[in-house]
Amino acid sequence: MKNYITNIREALKKEAVLCIAAAAAALTMFFVPPSAKYIGYIDFRVLSLLFCLMAVVAGFQKTGLFIFLSEKLLKKVSDSRSLSYVLIMLCFFTSMWITNDVALITFVPFAIMILTVAGKSKLLIPVVVLQTIAANLGSMLTPVGNPQNLYLYSTYDIPVKEFLMITLPVTALSFVLLSLATLLIKKESLEVSLEYTSGINVLNPEVQVQDTASNKSLFNKISDKKNSLLIVFYGILFLICLGCVIRLVDYRVTLIIVFLGIMLFDRTILNKVDYMLLLTFVCFFLFVGNIGSIPAVKDFLGGLLKGRELPVAILASQGISNVPAAVLLSAFTNNYRALILGTDIGGLGTLVASLASLISYKFYSRMEGAKPGKYLRVFTLLNVLFLGILCLVYLI
Repeated sequence: MKNYITNIREALKKEAVLCIAAAAAALTMFFVPPSAKYIGYIDFRVLSLLFCLMAVVAGFQKTGLFIFLSEKLLKKVSDSRSLSYVLIMLCFFTSMWITNDVALITFVPFAIMILTVAGKSKLLIPVVVLQTIAANLGSMLTPVGNPQNLYLYSTYDIPVKEFLMITLPVTALSFVLLSLATLLIKKESLEVSLEYTSGINVLNPEVQVQDTASNKSLFNKISDKKNSLLIVFYGILFLICLGCVIRLVDYRVTLIIVFLGIMLFDRTILNKVDYMLLLTFVCFFLFVGNIGSIPAVKDFLGGLLKGRELPVAILASQGISNVPAAVLLSAFTNNYRALILGTDIGGLGTLVASLASLISYKFYSRMEGAKPGKYLRVFTLLNVLFLGILCLVYLI
């Protein structure tokens, strides 16, 4: 019985946002009884696109392409500052296309591994924190960079050009701020050998895998004919997904092509999709749909938001995370520009402001000799600093 309760607790902690969303949806059902109109609350286009993008990016990850390209870049660095800069900017630029979550899942363990091997463990906390900020800020640029962007882009039917005009200035400013922050990292010489990095345990980088013969180098893996074909295959699927995003391809056609393609080539990829995120969206769609059907609540929230969309979106993100904030607030305003900026900028600040930030924290805290307290202090300091600067620019 005790183990059962412990397992439930762990599950609740792991999927806290889903639990909150499900509870909120269930609560509103007392005021708006379940009916056929519930189906109309759910945005199947957003869910389909999220599923397709998560599956395709998971496929790319499995090929080792991202790490292979990263290693090629890192072979050109010669000091600790340039090494840190590359690791941080990898998250910034890749998050625009593979989402902030995937960028951190891919490059935070990679950074832990590289910095440990290079004897620069003291840089782990500032680099991982800046990687997290970089992923959250870089993902702002494109509709596919993060879930809230994709949701708002689809919900308001925003033209791609207009969307980029909204996000490009803040993304460019973020790039400058991140570059300046990296200058604070002390410049020290180093020698990094990446020849055997594929045989290192990323969560305990000092432990070398002895049987290197059983571990293909990334170069050999990428050069493998079958793997090369998979990279081309996932590249084609990704282009189809982008075609769907810009509304050249119907989302139902995209879903069928991606699902059947992955079933044919590598069905294990379907296990990598974050179905809990999809279910979380469904719960929030139901919650927001029901809230919108209660006139008194709709009028109150509409009045609260009017003229205050940007600060309210930023503040709401600090407490309930930016994805739920985007879904909730979109039901009560047509000011999508403020919601895009508010929920994207609002991803900075607290550890829960962007759930992607929890990914980095978990990776770091699992390390031997980790200092979670120090990590949280540095995380909060740098996030508040970046958030404060961006708020000064966009709120004043």
